Amino acid sequence: MRAIGMILAGGNNNRMQELSKRRAAAAMPMAGSYRAIDFALSNMTHSHIKKVAVLTQFNSKSLNQHINSSKWWDFGRKQGGLYVLTPSLTSESSYWYRGTADAIWQNIDFLKNSHEPYVVIASGDGVYKLDYSKVLEYHIEKKADITVVYTEMTPEQDDLTRFGILKMDDDGRIIDFEEKPLVAKANCVSTGVYVIRRRHLIDIIEKCNEEGRYDFVQDVLVRYKEQRKIYGYKMDSYWRNIATVDSYYKTNMDFLKPEVRNHFFKEYPSVLTKVADLPPAKYNPGSYIKNSLISSGCILNGRVENSILFKKVYVGNNCVIKNSIILNDVYIGDNTVIENCIVESRDTIRANTSYIGDEGNIKIVVEANERYII
Repeated sequence: MRAIGMILAGGNNNRMQELSKRRAAAAMPMAGSYRAIDFALSNMTHSHIKKVAVLTQFNSKSLNQHINSSKWWDFGRKQGGLYVLTPSLTSESSYWYRGTADAIWQNIDFLKNSHEPYVVIASGDGVYKLDYSKVLEYHIEKKADITVVYTEMTPEQDDLTRFGILKMDDDGRIIDFEEKPLVAKANCVSTGVYVIRRRHLIDIIEKCNEEGRYDFVQDVLVRYKEQRKIYGYKMDSYWRNIATVDSYYKTNMDFLKPEVRNHFFKEYPSVLTKVADLPPAKYNPGSYIKNSLISSGCILNGRVENSILFKKVYVGNNCVIKNSIILNDVYIGDNTVIENCIVESRDTIRANTSYIGDEGNIKIVVEANERYII
């Protein structure tokens, strides 16, 4: 493909509360055995984009450990590769990334040293499957300056006011772009995926830096919507953003639906991730599992219903887990009840305890112990 990829995965996200205090949103565990960034990386490699940069900053340790080898996504080759770009102190800049446009500016040498004519920019916290080559074909066909991938959502699916809302004319050209409006007047939501010519991106980012503008959406898409030909490309398949506790919980729970599992796990192309060498899950006598995803390395003795258990979770005797997400490497003591909760990684839940949240207000369980969380 005639494009390079840039994945924006460095932002600080307070809307995920305790979940993002120790890891970046792009490193959040997903669907039992994956991380959020796996979806963007898989889309890149399946779209034949072989040179990809991941821009990291906030709580990047866990994310860096996950992508420390490019072979899992087939980027380990002589031409191309997977690059992890972090803010660095130079004679020209002593700042952290001040926004998405500034993050690209601080790594503009990556763009200038590349030869591909186009750039695909994606966020690291989206859960979806998309062939970027089709977006590029649409971009070239429309002779667009920038193409924004969007999807249609309803207020029941998510809070539309936390997204960019688009309005387009009959030809697909964006005539209005409102970022995180107080009231969403349309249901066309930006997915955070953009296609732009590389030289054009360099010129825009350099101008933004000269003017002290740092946000790609506000200072490029919104500001230039009338001066540049910005088009929308509609994505009809599943897409979710996990940047809040509620959306993270709902997105994981969607994987309990057969149609969502089939879309991501059985339909080509597959979602790729770093593989852990763990034994299969073990179901001891007395355990009962219903409509749940159980990952490798788990040992179950209790009852699990409508839940997702990530890797290396131990469930003790007479435990009851319902409508919950248990992250990696959690020990749950005997006679414990967990319902409508997200249990943080490497927690040790003491025996005979109970954690019960509400359907509309998911409880995050963080037990104080000496085990370090990644």
